[in-house]
Amino acid sequence: MSKTSIVIPTYNGKELLKDCIYAIRQHTPEPVELIVVDNGSTDGTADICRQEKVTFISLPDNRGFPAACNAGLKLATGDTLLLLNNDVLVTPHWLTHLLACLSSAPDIGVVGPMTNFASGRQQIEEPYTNLEDMSRRYNASKPERWLPAQRIVGLCFLFKRELLDRIGLLDEGYGAGHFEDDDYCYRARMAGYRLLIAGDVFVFHHGSASFSREEQHRVQALIEGNRQRFIAKWNVDPAEFI
Repeated sequence: MSKTSIVIPTYNGKELLKDCIYAIRQHTPEPVELIVVDNGSTDGTADICRQEKVTFISLPDNRGFPAACNAGLKLATGDTLLLLNNDVLVTPHWLTHLLACLSSAPDIGVVGPMTNFASGRQQIEEPYTNLEDMSRRYNASKPERWLPAQRIVGLCFLFKRELLDRIGLLDEGYGAGHFEDDDYCYRARMAGYRLLIAGDVFVFHHGSASFSREEQHRVQALIEGNRQRFIAKWNVDPAEFI
């Protein structure tokens, strides 16, 4: 039976992680393996992983989102692979519909859901109400809602193992993170794969709405630096793909 490996990088977010793991276990009947990559946390994240009996890797320091993802992917044994932010809450039928979307054609390489907090086309247009209401609105199987895309945001990023075998791991040169998902999608498309947004899946994303002003400035500087890295690497502006 096929299995999905869910890799969850985390850094000092043990309460978010607990909620994330709980939601996965509540709403995922499919065979999965959970792999948490603790990016040098100091808040007792490792204890949470032990309590929840989850496979985890403890990195000695914060090596950034791409490096943490890669550490988990190297350990993963699933036929399909999913990168999931620790501040995401999955919903009923989420993986069922994502897997149906991914397996709908041999050349589909990456799929992702709709959400309340994301850049680009995966951001829902209507106001977020509550998790139950949004799940009821979105999470009925409707392949006619699948949308072709040029990028999938890395907050919930499902892809085939054959894609990993073909194009390799994430580019750790993006440091703390941002644009490593755009980079991976660009490489997937260059290798002949298509990307789809599963419009019949909603997941909740806490996102960075609670960042302080200082943190927001720091994040914006990081984003701009990594955007320039992408442009230098591929000679194209990733804004063209949003």
